[in-house]
Amino acid sequence: MKKLFITAAIVAASAGLMNAQTVQKQVVEEGGTGPFKSEVVGDASCPGFTVYRPQNLQEVVAKKGTLPVIVYANGACFNHNVEMRLLLSEVASYGYVAAAIGPYDEADVMAQWRGVLKAAYPETKGEVVMANGEKILPLTPEERQAREAEQAKQREEAAKKARKAKKQQTEAPRFQTYPKMLLEVLDWLTEQNATSGSEYYHCLDLDRVAAMGQSCGGAQVLGIAYDPRIKTCVMLNTGIGDMEMMGATKESLKNLHQPMFYMIGGPADIAYANAQKDYERIADCIPVVMLNSKDGHSGTYYEKHGGNYAKAVVKWLDWQLKGQVGQSALFLDDEYLKMKFPEWQGVRKNF
Repeated sequence: MKKLFITAAIVAASAGLMNAQTVQKQVVEEGGTGPFKSEVVGDASCPGFTVYRPQNLQEVVAKKGTLPVIVYANGACFNHNVEMRLLLSEVASYGYVAAAIGPYDEADVMAQWRGVLKAAYPETKGEVVMANGEKILPLTPEERQAREAEQAKQREEAAKKARKAKKQQTEAPRFQTYPKMLLEVLDWLTEQNATSGSEYYHCLDLDRVAAMGQSCGGAQVLGIAYDPRIKTCVMLNTGIGDMEMMGATKESLKNLHQPMFYMIGGPADIAYANAQKDYERIADCIPVVMLNSKDGHSGTYYEKHGGNYAKAVVKWLDWQLKGQVGQSALFLDDEYLKMKFPEWQGVRKNF
């Protein structure tokens, strides 16, 4: 039933069967720190996605003009975006409309992150504190042994199911999402922007669109980056390297036509080596910046308002999509980077 529901949502989105209609809504961390308090929205006409946007959207647009758009793909290519809720809400509060893969969900963000951080504690970071003030400690040897035993059991069960499925000549899909969903939701936003009576009517600037993804979601971004509507890509803890994922390979880098921003968690990040390869392989005509922190693969998404990663993302988008040249200092000025984030390292080329 869930698969049918998601399929129906995608069909409805691409076919434009109804105007945008908010049916679910929540405010995260008091709407962010930006000038436009944000909200998280579930829409009846696009139930396979979640929208992050400023509250009182039409009023904001009337005062400030149409807003840039972000399409977002999740880590692990999951069909939910809860883990990135703090960051996406924060970005939206600076005047962006972000459509993220995955249906609206009010799951506890901290509960989602607790297990993730326990499993991949960034040893390069002295202390891990979540947005609710909870401190996460690394697994004890006993906890790690128990986890490894449970994971071994799960792998064995998965192998049994795979063997059974092979005998039945059927195979369950590895992922619930795919790259083209980013373009499908962009099509939906485009249609809603042009449809009188829609909540998004004449609210969106579709000449200013960013594609953003974390981890596996970055592969999905590479899979659709050829689209001329995508004006910049934000690659979070991700890199394709020599892998093939979601149909993307190192050959996908040849399709890039827009400035690229890689935000990586340093050598402790499992995406680090792949991201370095991407950086070297991206053509000399494509501007690219890579920043590396010591936060590992989990970044700072679990910190208040998405932590420093959210700050970097906002600065990049303000520069690339809003033309705020002053925000470029973080990416072009080594002294400024050292002053703002002394533990970060940055490289750039083709500027």
